[in-house]
Amino acid sequence: MRQLVNPKTFGKPSIGLALMGCTNRPFYHICVFPDRSLGRRHEGNIVEQLGTFDPLPNVRNEKLVSMNIGRLKYWIGVREAHISVPVLELLGLSGLFPVHPKTYIRARDARQSLAEQVAALKTIGNEGEAEKDSETTS
Repeated sequence: MRQLVNPKTFGKPSIGLALMGCTNRPFYHICVFPDRSLGRRHEGNIVEQLGTFDPLPNVRNEKLVSMNIGRLKYWIGVREAHISVPVLELLGLSGLFPVHPKTYIRARDARQSLAEQVAALKTIGNEGEAEKDSETTS
């Protein structure tokens, strides 16, 4: 059974993402949790919601993020909250923190996989043209 605690007197708070979407439509709330050891799945553990994050691109290929910067500064500066890596990446892209190194690594991996996909499509296209040329000459 889960025991309720006073977040002001319990350990160091943490800022992380709480999944609020459904199976095929993820949606996250940027929340403050009383302590990392209590877990993040239970909605009763959320002390304060600081923003939202929609990871699926919209019509204009944008991933939407909204944050309450004033409250974030309070929890980071005054309360010295621990920040999870996904939230650090979002804060880096927003300009509040330096860009997280994991962001650069993901961009590099995405460029490499895109280049591999383009190369594979070119080889398939060249094979298809060779087959068409052999059929027209016979």
